[in-house]
Amino acid sequence: MTPKVKTNQKWTLASVVLPDAYTDFFLSRQAMRCTPGTLTFYNSTAGKFILWLESQSINSPEEVEARHVRAFLAELIGRGLSSWTVNDNARAIRTLLRFWHAEKYMPEIIVFAMPKVEKKRLPVLTAEQVNSLLAYCDEKERAIILLMVDTGLRRSEVVALNWGDIDWKSGLVRVVRGKGGKARSVVVCATTRRALLAYRRIRFQAVGTVQENTPLLLSQRGNRLTGDGLLQLLLRLSTKSGIKFSAHALRRTFVILSLRAGMDVLHLQALLGHASLDMVQHYAQMVDEDLIQAHQVYSPVGNLAHLR
Repeated sequence: MTPKVKTNQKWTLASVVLPDAYTDFFLSRQAMRCTPGTLTFYNSTAGKFILWLESQSINSPEEVEARHVRAFLAELIGRGLSSWTVNDNARAIRTLLRFWHAEKYMPEIIVFAMPKVEKKRLPVLTAEQVNSLLAYCDEKERAIILLMVDTGLRRSEVVALNWGDIDWKSGLVRVVRGKGGKARSVVVCATTRRALLAYRRIRFQAVGTVQENTPLLLSQRGNRLTGDGLLQLLLRLSTKSGIKFSAHALRRTFVILSLRAGMDVLHLQALLGHASLDMVQHYAQMVDEDLIQAHQVYSPVGNLAHLR
């Protein structure tokens, strides 16, 4: 409920208490048809900021200041959270505060410095490691690994696939609802398609005909495999094989191996589902092997005899 105000006081949206203002923000994200994953993201970032503000006796949006944001982010850093996690929280809070200002919950826009993200090399598998990993896979695991390395699909996108989303002749795969609710297409090669069909023959042999809307991946209980279920499957496979990797590492592996194979960055951008090349550049970190190979080919000293 909104607080009572004196009859001679002009009503403003800024008089609304924090929970109500946050509820309006959250409803606005739902009205924008944000994905469940995005809504969960806001609850775990901006939502926790609201709880923290209340613990500091901040009761309404108009009381929030930049110093409160800085103190909250400093507390996250003090807890040892990664720079990416702190940056995620800052981005969500910035979106919340901009919404509040636009909707007149607060008189002025709050500006604060975004925390920097550490630039470090993120784990990626080599082609040799992918082959080694496949040696530990059963039919289901093999189909999943090949699918993810061949497409760069996110974990949520993989579990949302149905058998009808794949064109078995061309290899085109429809991603009906990618990140941000955007649809796109990816492609799987003949080897990956054969692995998926091998898994289908074993998993669905008792079912008979597979329908267009039948989930591509099923759990042991016969339900659609969830994102958490896929996470646990990858963790078990990582432990079994001794090769440390994650779903995101497989996405980065897709980028690196595609570039090494000669794929154009614009095609890569479209397959990844990014609006700009920024994230492609983030994923496409040059690893030592790439630098060594490039230098062997283009070394100025090594090519002195051929250069003018």
